[in-house]
Amino acid sequence: MNKYLAEFIGAFALVLAGTGAIANDATLVGVGLAHGLAIMVMAFAFGKISGGHFNPAVTVTMAIGGKMDNKDFIPYIVAQCLGAIAASALIADWFGKAAGLTLPAEGITASQTFVIEVILTFLLVTVILRATDPDKGAGNLAPLAIGMTITLDILAGGPLTGASMNPARSLGPAVLAGNFDHFEIYLAATIAGGLLALAASKIGSGQETEEST
Repeated sequence: MNKYLAEFIGAFALVLAGTGAIANDATLVGVGLAHGLAIMVMAFAFGKISGGHFNPAVTVTMAIGGKMDNKDFIPYIVAQCLGAIAASALIADWFGKAAGLTLPAEGITASQTFVIEVILTFLLVTVILRATDPDKGAGNLAPLAIGMTITLDILAGGPLTGASMNPARSLGPAVLAGNFDHFEIYLAATIAGGLLALAASKIGSGQETEEST
């Protein structure tokens, strides 16, 4: 249960900080830092308990990559989604409305939204896989690398799609707002981005193995 509680708290903190910054009309830099710092501190706090996923797309990637116990798959995703919804409910209560919907900006098509979210999630999960590698990773600095990647992704893609990179991050505000427009695009794109990162990491690992022999 400690693992599941850690995933709930991590997703809760991400959505509370990130959408709270949006509700407070923070600048793009402020919104990016709120999301990135939330994940960084939660990963420092809970990374060794649950692995610090806080993101269904990461959990799907880790499960398919054989990097987690299969029995934890569903409980992790449920905990992450409940944490995101709980945080969105608090934000809605505090500010009188749901905040932080991830929607494409005016002029951004559905296909562009999909591609942008795939790329942003690919970059995030690539850093997660590389930074947490037990042999060649960033060690204790992995949470910093991951958090700053989220900030950079938001700075690049936030004005275009909201830079979700995380189905739970999109789900929480959608539930409170009762607005699921484009949610299926964010769900599919973030999972696709994670799996693409996994595939790329396996190719890269294979090349490194060949070079070292």
